[in-house]
Order: sequence, then structure tokens, then C-alpha cells
Amino acid sequence: MRVVVVGAGPTGLVLGAGLARRGHRVLAVDRDAGPAEDGRWARRGVMQFGHAHGFRPQVSTVLRRHWPAAYDHWLALGAEPVDVDLPARGRVPGGMLSRRITLERALRRAAATTAGLEVRQGHVDRLLERNGRVVGCIVDGVGVEADLVVDASGRAGRLDRTETVVGGDCGIAYVNRTYRLLPGASRGPMSSPIAWFGSFDGYVVIVFPHERGHFSVVFVRPTADPALKDLRHDAVFDAACRAVPALAEWTDARRAAPTSRAMAGGALRNTYHAQRSAPGLVAVGDSVTTTAPTAGRGVAMAYLQVDEFLRIVDAGARPDTVADEFGAWCDREMLPWVVDHVHTDEAAALRWQGHDVDLTRPLPSDLIVAAAEVDPRLHEHAGPYLAMFALPQTLAVAEPMARAVFEAGWRPAHSEGPTRDQLVEIIGATLAEAA
Repeated sequence: MRVVVVGAGPTGLVLGAGLARRGHRVLAVDRDAGPAEDGRWARRGVMQFGHAHGFRPQVSTVLRRHWPAAYDHWLALGAEPVDVDLPARGRVPGGMLSRRITLERALRRAAATTAGLEVRQGHVDRLLERNGRVVGCIVDGVGVEADLVVDASGRAGRLDRTETVVGGDCGIAYVNRTYRLLPGASRGPMSSPIAWFGSFDGYVVIVFPHERGHFSVVFVRPTADPALKDLRHDAVFDAACRAVPALAEWTDARRAAPTSRAMAGGALRNTYHAQRSAPGLVAVGDSVTTTAPTAGRGVAMAYLQVDEFLRIVDAGARPDTVADEFGAWCDREMLPWVVDHVHTDEAAALRWQGHDVDLTRPLPSDLIVAAAEVDPRLHEHAGPYLAMFALPQTLAVAEPMARAVFEAGWRPAHSEGPTRDQLVEIIGATLAEAA
């Protein structure tokens, strides 16, 4: 069949390549031309392109299964596989350490030699419809006919998307800065094989190691607290890093050097969009689901969708029916993650503002997981959830055990570093010194 994929990002290219490798003719259209000859790549329209990303094991699993050449390119560019120990499962893949730009470079390189897949720079103006069926789209004013149009245009796409079923503003914003270790320098502290995570009074910090010594430092704050927004200034960001012991180690000038300015990320939303009832059109990836980036689930959720979409095609679904079966699967397997994020993010934002754990409501997933520090029985439930091997509702059986931990008075300890008020003082002093 003839397929037009709107968007040549991590979702669109992998799905397009998977279809092309099955003998279909695929045109992927993207406004971005790809990396320049000198290697620079601004990635037009993708705010988060240069920001921190975590790549869960689902990403490499789907790449190896459906586009091994792209996975090999990713490894050749330095991406590092990581294994983790999971209760009752033993040693399992834990993810890939990589920047997003490195993954996208690998995909573009593989696309250049994938038969049946064409990547074209252009803008999709609108869909072509005939007798109630989508039969292609208008690209830069020219009609392109297709048996199937795939909307992989991402969270900012506007291709006749349905209304949000559930979700909205997730209540958080962040500031990110990237660094690279100096030759011979080792990584700083890690709280897991894939990241360092610090929970503080009023904010959160995450360090994401990437490939070949690159890493990102991210300060996450509730949008309801604008006093921390000035972390977007380089001098302020540096001062904040010096005040958090773990970050002071990571960003010490004798260990690492910054490779970017401080970059703010906002307008973050948890959303779920159902499939539009239009034969010949299917939405995939961020066009279906978006979640707060703090859990690093976005690309993994998109690749799980790619895997299921290709399974449905392999089973013989017609272009005019694939969206129905795929949409039903998304309702079962993707929507619960968005609902989980909504509940968890709302509760976390309140706690960051000084509210106690609300024991009058079901505990959010992050607190069920945290309670495993006190009750080890919770690990067998928390582990599969954290790895996205089990849906959020599987934590329901563990909720009473976690609730007992919190009813007994236990609360997660804060990491070593300044409180929110102390961080505000650091911000103010740094700005005054720079004035």
C-alpha cells in the first residue's frame, strides 16, 4: 500500500521504516531538512530536541525487532545499552544512554538506505478526503494520494486531531542544561543505572547520563511556584548546581564543561487523543499520548504503539480498518499511563507546595513505589510498573500495603541540598550579584 507519514521524528521514521521493510511504499514528510553538512541540527518545531531524554528498554527492543540497521547506527554513534536487576526477573535491559539528537541522527542515516522509504522536507497543509475516506494529503499545495495517512506529527501537530479525552496541563516546568565530561573524568553519583534522582523540599532534580560523556541536569518545579523560574539564567543555574552536593560533583569544572545554555521547558501536558473516525487515517505516538517528561515514558510509549501498529498490519488489517483495532488497543494500553500521570503529577505538585500526603484519596503511583523503601514486599509490584512491563492498575493490590506505611507516619526523605526557600535565596543573591 501507499503510505504518507506526517512527521519524520523518532515515531514517524521507525513506523515508516517498519512498513517499508514489509514492502509498502512510504513517504515521510517533515518540515525539518535534517542535520546540516557541518553536523548542526536545530530540529525546527521540536522544543525538547536538545533537552534531556531517557530511553527505556522498549525503545531498543522495538528498533532491534523492526529496524535493526537503525539500532546498529545508534550504537555506532555511541548509544550505551544498560541492564538493570528486576525482582523476580533478574538481569533485564534497562534502557539506552543517549541524547535525542543522537537517536535521530541514527534514524536519518538508516532511512537514507532503507528501500521503499522516502523522507521529504515539506509541510502537510491538510488531508485529502473523498466519500468520507482519507485518500492522501496536500503537501506544499500539491496533492499526494495514499491508501493510508499516519499522523506522527507529535504533540504540536494540528492534523484534524480529536479533542483531549483526558489530561491537561501537568502543573510542572523545568530548566535543563547539557554538559560533557572532560577526557578521563568519571560520572558523578548515580541513584540507578540510568540516572541520578533527587527529591527536595519544593522541587526535583534529575541527572540523565547520555552517550560518550554527555549528560543533562534538569531542575523540575511546579508551575504554581514562579520564584524558581530564574533558574533559566546560566549563572543562577550554576549557583544552584553548586548548592546541591550531587550536582556539585557532576558539574565541577574539573570534571565537566557545559555544552549548552540553560534551557527552559514548559507548556507540558498529559493528554490522550482517541483515533478520529476517518477511514484511511491513523494517529500514532505523541499524536495519541503525551505525558510529563519526568518519568521518561514518552518515546517508550510511542514505540510500543509502533510495535502494535505493525503487528496489526502483519495480521492483515486493511488501511480503512487499522485505526479501529489500533485505537481499541491504545484505549487499553496507553490511556492508563496518561491517567496515571494526571493523578501522580497533581499530587506531586501539591506536595512540592508544602501539602502532606492526602490519605483520603488513593495513593498516587510514585508514593506506592516510594513505600517499598520501608516495606520490601512492594518491590515485586513496583519493579514491573517502573519498567513499564505492567500497567499502572497492577499497583492496586499493593496500595493497601503502601497506605499502611504512610498511615504509620513515614514520609520519603528529602535529598541533601537546599530547601525551596533556600534555593530562592540563592537565586536572588546570584541575580543581585550579576546586576
